Amino acid sequence: MKFTKIATPEQIERKWVLIDAEGKTFGRMITEVATRLRGKDKPYYTPNIDCGDFVVIINASKAKFNGAGKINDKEYFSHSGYFGSTKSVKMMTLLENNPEKLFKLATRGMLPKTKLGNAMLKKLKVYAGSEHPHTAQIAK
Repeated sequence: MKFTKIATPEQIERKWVLIDAEGKTFGRMITEVATRLRGKDKPYYTPNIDCGDFVVIINASKAKFNGAGKINDKEYFSHSGYFGSTKSVKMMTLLENNPEKLFKLATRGMLPKTKLGNAMLKKLKVYAGSEHPHTAQIAK
């Protein structure tokens, strides 16, 4: 009988991955980012351990969206918990004003809704332009 090897937190190697969003399709890029954050692309993937990489996305404001309908129609909702406090923001205005938040919200939807998912999301760094402060980590 053969058993699958389960990784421990000490055995996990984390890399820094740089993704340039310019000209890439938004949805396909977000699925790739979510896969890397979870660590599902690694041979020692373990579901109950955070074995993903750090991901840095640059040029977030220049991502490409397929179809005119979704970017104009999709809305993101927030609620504080008080009655009547539901607020909505269109995807187009979120892309123009705060593309970092748009990328984080889309990635968050593809990660587990647990403490482990929150830890994975903290490894995502998004920047609207091409400048980022993580050059030392990525150069390794």
